Amino acid sequence: METLTFATIAASIFGLLVFLWMRRGKDRDDLERHSITAEALYSLITAKQELVIFDVRQPLDLLAYPEIIPSAKRIPPDEVLAMPSLIPREMYAVVYCTCPSDKTSRIVLRQLLDLRFLRVKFLKGGLEAWKTNGYPVEPYKESFHLYASTSKV
Repeated sequence: METLTFATIAASIFGLLVFLWMRRGKDRDDLERHSITAEALYSLITAKQELVIFDVRQPLDLLAYPEIIPSAKRIPPDEVLAMPSLIPREMYAVVYCTCPSDKTSRIVLRQLLDLRFLRVKFLKGGLEAWKTNGYPVEPYKESFHLYASTSKV
């Protein structure tokens, strides 16, 4: 009887792990559909496609790399998440960061998608991918605060 119970528990745990793994893969695939490469973004910009670009880096990341993609607007991720109306729903938007695996951009994107923002993408590889391709950046000259974030971003 103990063997049967152990086998049932083990099978249940295995089933749960498989379910979670599959769901995580689906979430990742959903996010990848909302990514854009540096090359594709540059093509849209040079074709004068109407879109807005948002730099959603954390303040310390901005301090480490004080440059920005030309025409991008700097919005701290906490502000985007607290006031999603900062992102226009009627225009295509791209968010980017400098985090490994685009962590901050993906968090911002996921929350915007949950709020039914359907025209938003994240820049795959972030600012580093942009610069690696030799695309222009400009110095970021506006002042900003190095504050402790209270959110998960």
